[in-house]
Amino acid sequence: MSHPEDPGVSSSSPLTSPADEYSDTPLSPPHDAQESQNLPGLDGTPVRWFDADRKEPYTQITPFQEQHDTSVEFFYKPITLTALGVGFAILAYVAMTQDVLREGQEKKRVGAYAAIASFLLFSMIQFRDGPFIRPHPAFWRAILGINLLYELALVFLLFQDLDSARSMMKYLDPNLGKPLPEKSYAENCDLTVENLWNAIDIFCLAHALGWFGKALILRDYWFCWILSIAFEFAEYSLQHQLANFAECWWDHWILDVLICNWLGTYLGMKTCQFLEVKGYTWRGFRQTRGFRSKTKRVISQFSPHDWTTFKWEGTASFVHYVTVVLLLAVFLAAELNPFYLKTLLWMEPDHPFVIARLVGVFLCALPAVRELYQYVNDPRKAVRMGQHVWLLLATICTELLAITKWSQGQFPEPLPKRVRWAWTVGAIMLVLYPTVQFGLPAARRYLRHHRRNEKAKSQ
Repeated sequence: MSHPEDPGVSSSSPLTSPADEYSDTPLSPPHDAQESQNLPGLDGTPVRWFDADRKEPYTQITPFQEQHDTSVEFFYKPITLTALGVGFAILAYVAMTQDVLREGQEKKRVGAYAAIASFLLFSMIQFRDGPFIRPHPAFWRAILGINLLYELALVFLLFQDLDSARSMMKYLDPNLGKPLPEKSYAENCDLTVENLWNAIDIFCLAHALGWFGKALILRDYWFCWILSIAFEFAEYSLQHQLANFAECWWDHWILDVLICNWLGTYLGMKTCQFLEVKGYTWRGFRQTRGFRSKTKRVISQFSPHDWTTFKWEGTASFVHYVTVVLLLAVFLAAELNPFYLKTLLWMEPDHPFVIARLVGVFLCALPAVRELYQYVNDPRKAVRMGQHVWLLLATICTELLAITKWSQGQFPEPLPKRVRWAWTVGAIMLVLYPTVQFGLPAARRYLRHHRRNEKAKSQ
């Protein structure tokens, strides 16, 4: 799935090109303010980069109509009053027509759906824009609204005990609330062609698709490989709690890492490379001639407006190192949480709620990681953390809190001693590396500076 990025057009520069803010060039503006660049503008008028307001691009609360893709003007005209009128008319019809409610049979369910739809309509119209503008900023505002609704539901469930949470899930799906049998994948671990063939199922495709999405989110080969290997070690560490984490060694390292994860990562990074070198044109829909050209322009609305390559550089500085380690930890938590949630709430792996959670986190992570990258690498332009990354971080932490609370008494087997020692050694290495790489050089520089000051005072 490709995704767009926001050009950050400001109110002081209505003709600013979408290519100015988020392109494949470095995020910081050039130092030479006298040098101009001929960039595409409206009706072919070139716009210079220093004509744009770059103080705080997408974290400001700017009017929607002043920050949009100028190539399709009609698609971005504000229709807030029209949307309010249409939405209220539909709401009044459903609420006042008894026949519709009798067909729905459950008035409480219809009322809950209406409340959710009303909130999402408000979020599409009034929430702030994020870093993406394709297919439309309202789409990504709706994604933010869905994330907020999910977070509020998690906060509510956090104050319930496990039995109450399971009972509440039955209101959403009457088929839930039944204990599920535990399944282990480590019964016959002989490395044979037959065993390998029998281990291939729909989850292999899910693995590949998942890592294709992670590659589009992280846009870094090494990060994906580290995350892939770390997840397998996490499965080894937690298989005493979740039986489906118990797999054969060749299932971990051949089927998962070397085949499914590699294939998804490879295709995802190839897609990133294609989007990185792809030529972008911002010709408007009205300026496009011919049915075929107009059709291509409509299809391109669902492709990125432009593309930014991620270079995390975890060893470049202490801030980058901490960012990469924390992002790795958050990704691992986001990967492990659905396994625990479906086990504790008695949901099958292919249940629509589980799939919806995975797809929702993927869509929320696309703009969230983009905002985090901007926040870490160019703090002059993003002086505060973006709304997508803030809310997604809160959601994953809330999931983790709920899992910790509900797991009490559910997994009586203690953590194996070898697992405890392995994670202790790993934690020591994570702390030791920045100490040697960044702490000791900083301490030497401080001592040299202190000696020079003392010497200057004595002279």
